[in-house]
Amino acid sequence: MTTQEVPTEIPKGIKFLFGGTAGMAATLFVQPLDLIKNRMQLSGEGGKVREHKTSFHAIRAILKNEGLTGLYTGLSAGLLRQATYTTTRLGIYTTLFDLFSRNDHPPNFLMKAMMGVTAGGIGAFVGTPAEISLIRMTADGRLPLAERRGYTNVFNALVRMSSEEGILTLWRGCMPTVARAMVVNAAQLASYSQAKQFLRSTGWFGDNLFCHFCASMISGLVTTAASMPVDIAKTRIQNMKIIDGKPEYKGALDVVFRTIQKEGFFSLWKGFTPYYARLGPHTVLTFIFLEQMNRYYKIYVLHDSAASGGL
Repeated sequence: MTTQEVPTEIPKGIKFLFGGTAGMAATLFVQPLDLIKNRMQLSGEGGKVREHKTSFHAIRAILKNEGLTGLYTGLSAGLLRQATYTTTRLGIYTTLFDLFSRNDHPPNFLMKAMMGVTAGGIGAFVGTPAEISLIRMTADGRLPLAERRGYTNVFNALVRMSSEEGILTLWRGCMPTVARAMVVNAAQLASYSQAKQFLRSTGWFGDNLFCHFCASMISGLVTTAASMPVDIAKTRIQNMKIIDGKPEYKGALDVVFRTIQKEGFFSLWKGFTPYYARLGPHTVLTFIFLEQMNRYYKIYVLHDSAASGGL
């Protein structure tokens, strides 16, 4: 009788599961920062007086007007976004990473960036409905009571958007969302893998939590600087209303040009601090959770005692 062969790699389904789980776990910690980032990006829209001059001012206003639980407004949408977007992007990236690795040598930086672009674009398309729900739910508290949408949870938001504005509303702003995701993932996934590879090559770092933390912080900073202008365009398009049958913005470039014209060039990086404060820890936590899940699966399921996280 032949012994059943033990798989030597993590199955694709498990990679997708680990990716989504890592993203959802990280979101539980950083949801308040996502809310503040969205409020900051919408503050001063259309040349209006800026509601929040700093992140701390935004936090005080939210606590005063909406209470402590207000910081977790839109959590259900944030979790669904990770369950769709992050599951897809990290599952595809880790699959491609293994596919293009040769003899334990990881792909080069350009290949990592291309894999990140591919994974991010597909993941963003899948996750756009949850993304729009998140934007609207986190923005609702800044509006007068009469103008609030009042979504009770992400599923209520999806159903109401479909019935009140049409099913295609769920993919409004899909192009800037996909563009942002391609920039984010090319920067985030490639810079994380490259930073980790560089840190380990110095001889000062092993494949451990501290190395993962340092690589994640480097990745978060690179990603924040690269993606913020696209993220602001995406946020404003997805939050816009239809006025007299016409949308507020014609597209992502219209948002960018009008923002620069009315608010100044550096307003494209408005909310940099909460964006990095959110993206940095989210990047750290997501990669740490993902690396550890991959590592322990290899050790306890695949019985590879010398296993690493694999990114």
